[in-house]
Amino acid sequence: MSEFLAQGGYAFFIWSAYGMAALLLVIEVLQLRTQYRAIVARVIRAARLRQQL
Repeated sequence: MSEFLAQGGYAFFIWSAYGMAALLLVIEVLQLRTQYRAIVARVIRAARLRQQL
């Protein structure tokens, strides 16, 4: 198991690459959720305005 974690002496580079990829995926999900909520709010606002006319 320790050989696997050491990755032949390149553990820092390999695990930091995995960590960076995971971090970027989390950031992407958070941004998509924020954009989705903003779009839904905009659509609801537009629907309310349309009903008032």
